[in-house]
Amino acid sequence: MKIGYDAKRAFHNKTGLGNYSRSLIENIWRCFPENHYYLFNPKPSAWYHPEGLHLTEIQPIGFYKKLSSYWRSFVLNALASNKYQLDIFHGLSHELPLGKKVGTTKWVLTVHDLIFIRYPQYFNRIDRKIYLYKVKKACKKADKIVAISEQTKLDIVNFLDIPAHKIVVIYQDCHPDFKKEVSQAKKTATAYKFQLPSSYLLQVGTIENRKNLLLTVNALKKTTSTLKLVVVGKPTPYLAEVKAEISKHQLQERVIFLHNVPFEDLPAIYQMAAIFIYPSRFEGFGIPIIEALHSKVPVIAATGSCLEESGGPNSIYVNPDNSAELANAIQNVLADPESRQKQIDSGVLFAEKFNPDRLASQLMNLYKSVLL
Repeated sequence: MKIGYDAKRAFHNKTGLGNYSRSLIENIWRCFPENHYYLFNPKPSAWYHPEGLHLTEIQPIGFYKKLSSYWRSFVLNALASNKYQLDIFHGLSHELPLGKKVGTTKWVLTVHDLIFIRYPQYFNRIDRKIYLYKVKKACKKADKIVAISEQTKLDIVNFLDIPAHKIVVIYQDCHPDFKKEVSQAKKTATAYKFQLPSSYLLQVGTIENRKNLLLTVNALKKTTSTLKLVVVGKPTPYLAEVKAEISKHQLQERVIFLHNVPFEDLPAIYQMAAIFIYPSRFEGFGIPIIEALHSKVPVIAATGSCLEESGGPNSIYVNPDNSAELANAIQNVLADPESRQKQIDSGVLFAEKFNPDRLASQLMNLYKSVLL
């Protein structure tokens, strides 16, 4: 089988969609090495260079080197179907090349979320219009759509009027480094590097309104625990609002902000945490929760989107607008070590649902089914 990928995100995004793309490509190639895989990359990458038998990177040549966006949007349609005669072309991030279907190539699309439709206030008007145009065109062209959660599948049906039978839910996994026990020496060095206490509450993710850090800060002042809160994430203007709330309640000594944390330090930061808190109002899936489960840290997340899908039945879920409920949940976890350990053990078992070999097999079965 000849399978092509729009691999822009794999080569150029170090987080989020890039992690998803790299994980999918590397796992499907590892599990099914007999196929030929073509990675369409609009421009050279300074740091990602996958190599292997039957794994080929394709970049624009000649005139198209200066028109890489045009090449990706308009030229790939003909390249996939005519020049390379692919059996499958998979767009990994809401997009497919524009143009009518030609030849026998089948088109598969991954949709991660439709947050820009659910929460338009978080996006500027022009970006929303571009995103909506691209995802509508791609969903119409696709022979099959991969949704990364049942919540995303439901949104595709409801917001884009796509029939449910066209959509298959295939979850995603986290980076394998989160599944490895970090040495005590590494934990000690990481704690020293970032001046971390021996135990703490942890929240990871971009510091933006949707991620709802204010809920955690407001819960912090209502707990009897003296644990500090460590926040790892990229700052946005929302951080000023959070810091104002922290100052208002004199919590400056209880909140530690870490920005630009190298990836290699994240597993240790997770594994030293007492509780992982993820009160996001809405997500397409919630990879940080999977990272926490593999790190053997109990999870408290928010209701209202797909986080129950990623956290499983034994994680704790609270109303994203109820700080007292979150504070109570934190205290309950800390007060009962036996229940906390049961939550950790069941979380590790649940995370096996996202085993990369299983996910690769599900994806390959989808590819085969679309060729029938």
